[in-house]
Amino acid sequence: MPLILNIETSSTICSVCLAKDGKLVDYREDVQGNSHARVLTVFIEDLMQKNNLTFNQLDAIAVSAGPGSYTGLRIGTSTAKGLCYALSKPLIAVPTLLAMADGVMKTVSIPTAAYMPALDARRMDIYTAVFDANGGELLKTQAVTVDEKLAEELERYSPLLVFGSGAEKCKEVFKSLNVQFVTGIQSDARFMISLSEAKAVSGQFEDLAYFEPYYLKEFGAKT
Repeated sequence: MPLILNIETSSTICSVCLAKDGKLVDYREDVQGNSHARVLTVFIEDLMQKNNLTFNQLDAIAVSAGPGSYTGLRIGTSTAKGLCYALSKPLIAVPTLLAMADGVMKTVSIPTAAYMPALDARRMDIYTAVFDANGGELLKTQAVTVDEKLAEELERYSPLLVFGSGAEKCKEVFKSLNVQFVTGIQSDARFMISLSEAKAVSGQFEDLAYFEPYYLKEFGAKT
């Protein structure tokens, strides 16, 4: 059964984990913010060394595919692709929002609920989607402004569980909905484990030459 390195850099948080047979082996995380370029490769090397593993023992490398931070996704993807090329290992792409929803489903199990991850996309925008309790997509992944129009579109989902770095900006606008805000949820490499395992077992790998993360929004440089 597969040994997979999972890389999550879609937000300001950088996290990496090793998983064997769909179970967590070890984990590293930095929550200081925008430290991906500095700590990512250090975390990966540390995980391998501390667990007495060689890189050739990996069966696959999984990366959070977005949407999310343009710079973060670029760093995570380039690192994952570089390792795959060097080691001749397959690349697995895990949708960021689906992984977050899957992580919440495992802790807050409400069969009738709809799950809405919300990643901050600056100003009043979020990256979001809505999933049912089986991970089926009810509302496609999109970058959207948190406003009354969005609230009206979400009225059909009840109860609605909202979580992630963009959830706070939804509270006032969503007050008329049957909504529950799940706190303490961020993008996390550990949320990728079951999804990357399933893709590895079924052979759902990416083309290294052509894979690009799902940015959704164009890069906006700060001045």
